[in-house]
Amino acid sequence: MKKLFKNIVIFLTASLLCISSPVVYSKTIKIATLSPDGTFWMKHMRTGAKEIKEKTQGRVKFKFYPGGVMGNDENVLRKIRIGQLHGGAVTLGTLSQSTPDTTVYGLPYLFSSLDDAAEIRKTTDPMLSKKIEENGYVNFGFAQGGFTYLMSKEPIRSLDDLRQRKSWIPEKSEVGLSVYRYVGVTPISLPLSDVLTGLQTGLINTVVTSPIGALALQWHTYINYVTDQPLNYLTAMLIIDKKVFYKLSEIDQKIVRDVMEKVYKKIDQQNKIDNIAARQALINQGVKFVNLSDSEKLEWEKIDDFVIKEMINKYQYNKALYKAVTANKSDAPALN
Repeated sequence: MKKLFKNIVIFLTASLLCISSPVVYSKTIKIATLSPDGTFWMKHMRTGAKEIKEKTQGRVKFKFYPGGVMGNDENVLRKIRIGQLHGGAVTLGTLSQSTPDTTVYGLPYLFSSLDDAAEIRKTTDPMLSKKIEENGYVNFGFAQGGFTYLMSKEPIRSLDDLRQRKSWIPEKSEVGLSVYRYVGVTPISLPLSDVLTGLQTGLINTVVTSPIGALALQWHTYINYVTDQPLNYLTAMLIIDKKVFYKLSEIDQKIVRDVMEKVYKKIDQQNKIDNIAARQALINQGVKFVNLSDSEKLEWEKIDDFVIKEMINKYQYNKALYKAVTANKSDAPALN
């Protein structure tokens, strides 16, 4: 009887200890990105990951798959859904299926300058982050890639010139497809990882990217001309599956948020500086910037009305967000 009583006491004590002791959840978060290793983005994400590992005493670690080794952004999302990955550093438009509002920053001629974009984003970034998290992903802020430009082997001074070129378009780029529909061009869709080969072989001879992107991806080695007319605004973000993130303790969640938000703020600020430097680097490499005539500019700027109306119909943007994003754009088409 005494032995039975002793065993019961031991069992109850062990049970109470298990109840009172919090379960420490450790996780290696697997993140994929198209950004090549060694770039400013990757260096700072790795620095952030190291800080998180130290502050969580090894409970939260990051494993990165850079340079597109896990495929394009769509493949990364698919691998997140099946649990092969836990997150990715992707462009905003990648989430167009789950969060259509993420495409709004990529509308043509939306911002008049990088300063204009920065000012608008003070209001709209938190709105977008909330939408993204409501739809399954935690994100840590947005990092600009700068404005995109048409870059080609031969100069493009008019829409007629563009119609003669073999233009690349990112996979599933609805905004890009709408632009080319307006122009009357059938673009060639390729994964980002195949663009350099496409330029080398002559499959394509025209791309749309930012100065930073052209340099980081080595596309500038096959580009001779840039049409000096900003087209749209590139933005990227780091997302983590909300189900994975919320398994971390509240303390570890806060550490990850604090560190990675700081990282993305730094990347965002630095990219503004780097885009200016990248433009000069292209000039130093012998790339020529081509100016449009005033009449051609007017023709090109008609594109935005057509494209924005198509995107409004397709994505049914949140009214408050759309109004805030287009606050400085007096000619923005109205929502239905």
